[in-house]
Amino acid sequence: MQATARCAHRATQPCARAAEGKPASRGRIPRLTRIEEAAAFWDTHDTTDSEEECTPVEARFSQNLSRVLAVRLEQNTLEQLRLRAHAKGFGPTTLARMWILERLAQAGP
Repeated sequence: MQATARCAHRATQPCARAAEGKPASRGRIPRLTRIEEAAAFWDTHDTTDSEEECTPVEARFSQNLSRVLAVRLEQNTLEQLRLRAHAKGFGPTTLARMWILERLAQAGP
């Protein structure tokens, strides 16, 4: 009986590469240029398969963002904000908050 290659994170399902007749690859993260490619890749792979290729990074998380500031923008301005935010991988409110914090830091006390 021949064993079917299986992904480490999906022990009950054959690996997609094995189904195509290719050897299951471990520890290789392809260059992903579009969000759709990244989503498809990570739907079928696990980060533990590629830990040796990963580098730890410092992450800052905002604490207690319970206050809301409503800002009225023209439709064109909001669309520009959305496009720029999307290009950076953020939502428009996150990008606006980042810009406000940067500007406040530049202005000083």
